[in-house]
Amino acid sequence: MKKEDLLSEEFLKQFKTGEDLNGFLAQLQKRGLEAILNGELDSHLGYDKHEKSPSSNSRNGFSKKKIKTSFGESEIQIPRDREASFNPMIIPKRQSMADGLENVIISLYAKGMSVSDIEEQIREVYNFDVSTSTISRITESVSNDIVAWQNRPLEPVYLIVWMDGIVFKVRESSKVINKTIYLAVGLNRDGKKEVLGMWLGKNESASFWLGVLTDLKARGVEDILITATDNLNGFTQTIKNVFPESQTQICVVHQIRNSARYVVWKDKKEFSKDMKQIYDAPTKQAAKGALE
Repeated sequence: MKKEDLLSEEFLKQFKTGEDLNGFLAQLQKRGLEAILNGELDSHLGYDKHEKSPSSNSRNGFSKKKIKTSFGESEIQIPRDREASFNPMIIPKRQSMADGLENVIISLYAKGMSVSDIEEQIREVYNFDVSTSTISRITESVSNDIVAWQNRPLEPVYLIVWMDGIVFKVRESSKVINKTIYLAVGLNRDGKKEVLGMWLGKNESASFWLGVLTDLKARGVEDILITATDNLNGFTQTIKNVFPESQTQICVVHQIRNSARYVVWKDKKEFSKDMKQIYDAPTKQAAKGALE
């Protein structure tokens, strides 16, 4: 998977560098991988964590392994057993992780995936014979971690929240399809950006974003000073319904793009360049001069 398949240029602009978002995605990928590996070990041992072992074999800590992905290098913890008989299928010894897994993990953590959806995705990754019980244990391990991440408490106030969608390619039912994940990225009072959540949605609409905003509020967000969005019809009013004191700012990229719809194709590049001078102007007077 190429980085540009996953990250839109407009969305990356919300971060100081692309490395900021890549760092988040790498952390999420590490988290998902480790949950899958723990599920594999549960199946290998025949019992879940915190249960009593039915045999002489049991868990025996972790070993560390570095893996390379399109988001950079990560160090993951691989669970071990006392008899050293556990050989992870998803990341075999002395090999990198299974093909296709990198494309899947991000979507697993987006709200909108049912347990059966998650199980289907995991089964697709294990494109070799794996027992139904093994897939079930892995799905349970991953699902529990997904629920914990999706429902983690948030801070009461965010200075800015950006909301937008990114498209990436993922294999599903033996076909490669495009999936759109909508993200909310918040700037907290310490000046740090964090991904507040991810949601799968078939169609972007005001009612869809109402569900997203309601979810944020239920997890502890009391106020957002500024929301940065596209100019989806009804979006501003939707935000006001949930966070009435929030100021809405339309994303500059979206505004330029919408204005460019009224310009013939051969002039769009030059037109967009001139439009940026208006939006990048340091004062209102300078912006008026650029407009004229």
